[in-house]
Amino acid sequence: MARDRREPRTMLEYLIQQSDRTYEELAEEFSRLDSRAAISARHLGRLARGERQLADSTPATRRALQALFGKPVEELQLPWTAGHPSTAPAQPAALALPGTGPERNILAMAAQRARQYAMLAAEATTPAAIQQLAEEVQRLALAYPQRPVNEVIGDLAETQDTLFTLLERRQPPDQSRDLNFLAGITSGLLAKVSHDLADPHSAMLQARTAVLCAEQAGHPGLQAWLRGMQSLVAYWAGRYAEAVRYADAGREYAAQAGGTSAVWLPISAARAYAALGNAEQAKAAIAEAEQSWSRVRPDEMDAMGGICTFNQPRTLYYAADALAWLPSEAAAAADYSSQAVNAYADPHDPSWAFGDQAGSHADLAIASIASRDLDAATEALAPVLELPAERRINGIVHSVRRVHQAVTRAGLASDARDLIDGIEHFTHTPANALPR
Repeated sequence: MARDRREPRTMLEYLIQQSDRTYEELAEEFSRLDSRAAISARHLGRLARGERQLADSTPATRRALQALFGKPVEELQLPWTAGHPSTAPAQPAALALPGTGPERNILAMAAQRARQYAMLAAEATTPAAIQQLAEEVQRLALAYPQRPVNEVIGDLAETQDTLFTLLERRQPPDQSRDLNFLAGITSGLLAKVSHDLADPHSAMLQARTAVLCAEQAGHPGLQAWLRGMQSLVAYWAGRYAEAVRYADAGREYAAQAGGTSAVWLPISAARAYAALGNAEQAKAAIAEAEQSWSRVRPDEMDAMGGICTFNQPRTLYYAADALAWLPSEAAAAADYSSQAVNAYADPHDPSWAFGDQAGSHADLAIASIASRDLDAATEALAPVLELPAERRINGIVHSVRRVHQAVTRAGLASDARDLIDGIEHFTHTPANALPR
């Protein structure tokens, strides 16, 4: 990597420029300074340029930076100005060799080669560092259903970068398995990010990479969860037959793992079957999903929590979403959607998810339109139309558009001008239209 000699933006960037080490070399030293620290060269660069705040870094990262550069993190983050009093970071002690001839150069080269070998030998990530990464991935999995995408995308990308950087090094088999497991979850979450920002191509690319990680980890629970994620992306992209195939492809993995993906997969297929107009298959898949709850044995994915586990409220929402496609099932759709709306009423409930809550309200609006009750439909959709732009993710926008279509198909457009105007205003600024 070429050394960056442009004007430094922070004290940290200045100190890095003054050192004889690349960002990659400095990143590799972290785990030796603090067994719980792990950082990628890219993330270190962002910290140095002031694009990320050191105060938001993990305690282990801050400790390692202090040890590496001999300054408190508050000072490292300060803007750098020419003439600022500073000392370069301490360098490893050099051998004091007599003379200035070729022997000195040879010995210096040999010392540098020995140092490089020692760094390579130390590349195996410590269990403490992996535990730190696991806690970060779990934090993001818990936050994802409840926070706007723009609040988690940066941390997700940096965590994925760190995990991929570690996996590119030599790791013992057990640690490689753990890192691949975490990388698979993180890539799956980034597939959801891409989907939420209406980019199904990138979503599927992330999902395929996540599947490769799951294969390397040998983890059926992760495989099942990722098939559910692929089914979700295909469903909202309008590829309903593909959504069914992904759901079916995950069933064997779900049977091995025993976790809640055994519920997610058939209920995902139910939505796609209903969108295809296959009412009998949809209802059979809903029944299968509900019966699967009696056989669930929480697995390692469920232990992560958040978006990594499937819960009862989501079962109600998915069933409502499926039946909302079927005019003959309007009464059942109204029942499921009412239950789902009630299940998502408390934003402090750990199972609450703003996207699923909005979808439940949209399904209740569609069920109300089926019974030609525009007042009830307007009331059901009102909380959704009040969502700020950063929460108008792809699935919510599609759900709201389905309400628009239901009004038009029911021949109620002339009586529902306010509702239609509200929907069109809402969908005019989806989350993917916001600057990031």
